[in-house]
Amino acid sequence: MNRFAAVTRALRAGAPHSLPNVLASSLARHYGAEDVTLRLADYSVRSLQVVGPPVAEPVPINGSPAGRAFDTQEPLVEECGPSGRIDVHLPVTIRGDRMGVLSVRLPADRYVADLVPQMQRLSEALGHEILVAERDTDLYVLARRATRLTLAAEMQWQLLPAGRSCARPEFALGAHLEPAHAVFGDNYDWSVSPDHLTLTVANGMGEGIEAALLTNLAVNALRNARRAGLDLVGQASLADQAVFAQYRGRAHISVLLLRLDLATGEVEAIDAGSPRLWRLRDGTVDAVPFDAQLPLGMFDETVFVPEHFTVRPGDRLLFASDGVFDAPSPGGDRYEEHSLPRALAATRLLPPAQVPGAVLRDLAAHHGDGRLDDDALVLCLDWYGRTGGEAQSDGGTG
Repeated sequence: MNRFAAVTRALRAGAPHSLPNVLASSLARHYGAEDVTLRLADYSVRSLQVVGPPVAEPVPINGSPAGRAFDTQEPLVEECGPSGRIDVHLPVTIRGDRMGVLSVRLPADRYVADLVPQMQRLSEALGHEILVAERDTDLYVLARRATRLTLAAEMQWQLLPAGRSCARPEFALGAHLEPAHAVFGDNYDWSVSPDHLTLTVANGMGEGIEAALLTNLAVNALRNARRAGLDLVGQASLADQAVFAQYRGRAHISVLLLRLDLATGEVEAIDAGSPRLWRLRDGTVDAVPFDAQLPLGMFDETVFVPEHFTVRPGDRLLFASDGVFDAPSPGGDRYEEHSLPRALAATRLLPPAQVPGAVLRDLAAHHGDGRLDDDALVLCLDWYGRTGGEAQSDGGTG
């Protein structure tokens, strides 16, 4: 058995909570590694947190070698001064979801450049094992917390898809929520089938637990309808009925629903409230207008009417909740008026997984004091389209 196969076999056999230790032992035995550290991005995507003991200080994503590997999604090789050792920082990314960075320290006489692609494959294998292990241990969830989550935020993060980004041949997307440790009612969801991408961006009314409970009900009703095979109108109607039955109009949730045809780029959309959409095409930013319809749960048996438009290869779509586009500057200017289009144009060269964080940092600067009055959601989607030879993809939240 070669050493790559030996390490992956050890990972598969390891207990869910022991993967970092199993990997460190295997890399020491088969590659001569002197130190192995797994770091996962925190919920705010500002730092890389060490997984498990021994506890070490987090590493900032901005300005650190491990952070550069995370941002560029490329392995980074670093010489450790006169010690004669080499640090290899490897992004841990699964199907477009950027999880963290694996750092491996090797003696200089054990390092050769040909090792880097093999170690990158090992970091991908580790990522797959972490996804499975998270069902049985809190170790990796705890590592992502730079501070304690509120109960409402705990509920919201558990409601989100398994990752904060996703990539397929036809598209790539990334999403982010702030304040990450105290989010209320904002939510995003996606699901990929062989033929369609379904996206949901939600903005629940209220604060704290009340907002989280409302959003949980609506999102799970939408998922239930989608998994039952209902079309987009059916999904909106079932969720509308579920929310109204529970709250009788006292509470409602604004949702933007989209279903994208992976083969043609045709989009079916239902705008049930406040989340909005902007498009960057050929260097120009435009708002995508919809006929505003009632939020889910406001009245009994609301009738929803779908609208249609088409995305082209090269288009970038940006979705935002009202905590983003309605945020005022100290002078009273709303963010969507000038700052949002400028931020979308300025981030055009960034991959979609990095755009939401960049926009939210710009939003905090626009707001003035760095604190937001409402939770804020940004989702960025790059559309590539499908070529004739591409295989169909499957995945998502079901």
